[in-house]
Amino acid sequence: MLNLKSTAMRKILVPIDFSETSENAFVYALEMAKLYNADLVLLHTFELPIVDSQVVPVNYAEIYDTLEVTNSNHFEEELNTLNEIATEHNAGSIELNHIMMNGDLVYCIKEVVRQENIDFVVMGTNGASGWFDSFIGTNTSSVISDIDVPVLSVAHDTKFHQIKTIGFRTRYKEDEIYALNEILSLAKKLDAKVKCLYVKTPDSDFKGEKIQYWESVFENEDNLEFFIIPSDDIEATIEDFMINQSIDLLAMVMHKKNFFTRLFTTSTTQKMALHSKTPILAIHE
Repeated sequence: MLNLKSTAMRKILVPIDFSETSENAFVYALEMAKLYNADLVLLHTFELPIVDSQVVPVNYAEIYDTLEVTNSNHFEEELNTLNEIATEHNAGSIELNHIMMNGDLVYCIKEVVRQENIDFVVMGTNGASGWFDSFIGTNTSSVISDIDVPVLSVAHDTKFHQIKTIGFRTRYKEDEIYALNEILSLAKKLDAKVKCLYVKTPDSDFKGEKIQYWESVFENEDNLEFFIIPSDDIEATIEDFMINQSIDLLAMVMHKKNFFTRLFTTSTTQKMALHSKTPILAIHE
């Protein structure tokens, strides 16, 4: 489960691929690191090419060494750029640790999260053309379903701006109370408001007692509002809510992998990621 207490978060992982996309995510990671006095772990991955050794004799050791040197040189150049970005954002004191690994991106992320005791992952995601479909539909959902730490996904052209309003999508499940408390803790550090959304579908088992109970639990939270919106289109309603309420970051508890995959592979949500430019924080139940 998410833990955003100031004494808990120590390491934030950021996959880096030398692109503007990952640099945008890096800035969000910097801001989180500043809030929690955390270190950043920068991960760059590469994969050996598949070659038919029956046709062409292959010296895999030589190929690996060549790729490692090439990627290492790129990584060193990128580190200089990232250090400059950190200085520009008054985060020059944040410790940057870097790891370069051979292997599939998702596998490497899981390994680094486990080996380095990562508390939080920030990932850049590209737009609807090219990498978006495969990355969001496969990589991000795989990372979220297979690791136990929260993942913040940042759209490819999203430049960091002050987070003034956090959206929290709820289904009024008992385990979401803890998550909302953690989001409120984050909001207080950011001096932000939290707007809690429940989409009431025709087959919803929603009962009025639930909202009354939640309101009683959070009755002392002045910067928290609850919204109940009847709709049979969850994704479109979330999109409209984000736009109409000027949401700067959307948090959701991920109860099932298939919901996250569906959410990020529909045309509605592709448009949301491209046009609203709202980072999305996925939290495990």
